[in-house]
Amino acid sequence: MTTPGNMAVLRPPSDPSPRYLHEHPIEHATIKEVAPGVHWVRMPLPIPSLDHINLWVLDDGDDFVMVDTGFISSHTRDNWEEIFSGPLSGRRANRLVCTHFHNDHASTTGWIMARMGCDFFMTQGEYLSASSAFGGHGVDRRDHTIELLRTNGLDPRIAGEALDYRSHFGKDIKDFPMSYNRLFGDSELKINGRSWKVILGYGHSPEHAALYCAELGVLIAGDMILPRITTNVSVNAIEPNGNPLQWFLDSIIRHAQLPADTLVLPSHGLPFHGLRERVAYLRRHHKQRLGELVSACETPKSAADVLPLLFHRKLSERDTRIAMGEAMAHMHLLYYEGRVRRTMDDERVIRYIKA
Repeated sequence: MTTPGNMAVLRPPSDPSPRYLHEHPIEHATIKEVAPGVHWVRMPLPIPSLDHINLWVLDDGDDFVMVDTGFISSHTRDNWEEIFSGPLSGRRANRLVCTHFHNDHASTTGWIMARMGCDFFMTQGEYLSASSAFGGHGVDRRDHTIELLRTNGLDPRIAGEALDYRSHFGKDIKDFPMSYNRLFGDSELKINGRSWKVILGYGHSPEHAALYCAELGVLIAGDMILPRITTNVSVNAIEPNGNPLQWFLDSIIRHAQLPADTLVLPSHGLPFHGLRERVAYLRRHHKQRLGELVSACETPKSAADVLPLLFHRKLSERDTRIAMGEAMAHMHLLYYEGRVRRTMDDERVIRYIKA
């Protein structure tokens, strides 16, 4: 289970600098055109290490289309009201598209739909995950998550504290839509006479939808491609034997097949050029980390044991939960590649040793 902005800030010196469209972010409750008919909105997040999310408004004749909604809070609603009564005054949203189900992207969906009366679009994997999470069960079952962390070497007390530290994923969400319009990979949305192609991505969330407009050369990337921080890729209790890091790496290769001059609109950070360079860096970054982990597994290691190797800083309770998910994702990829073997000790803790 992920929460808004749970990205690992790991930047080896080889990370190329993105070519930013603008050097500075825009203010909250404002709107800025970054490509013809494509507008940037920035909303606050209640997370010290990641204090914002980028949202997008696309002109559609006299109406507009919204992409993602922001984290549900009075601040987010107030900011939207300022925009609706200001730069978007007299216009209405006819569609709302959510890239994925995480609460910084989708938790204000019900309020937006009630406010605008618009249609809602999402992939099926994300919609079902949101319905489960916002209903308080399924992907956020606390007992299952604690057991997953325990079997991967984390003290159950610390696991419980890590889960209690963050707010419950869906606690403030009472009105998530009961129906939706399904997005498929490679399907297209017609917006303002232009085609926006759906590009699916995996690993960060179940069925993440990015949107690409070839006519504009613009990719609304969601959380799949970020300019300065690495996307969180975690093993979760609902899929404890998954291989999300492999799925993520395969996905970003497909994103990098877009033209080299594509303008990338990320959910966090600044709009930038340099898509292919960024994907190449992310692949080098994870390859380096995986190599370090294999070397560390000359003796048996649990996911908890390798946290200091992956994260060269003291971890808060919240960060420990996120870090464990990422550590498990790295170890699972090595296991499925056959580079490490997996064993379980007498205390039923999973450990990995170099093959």
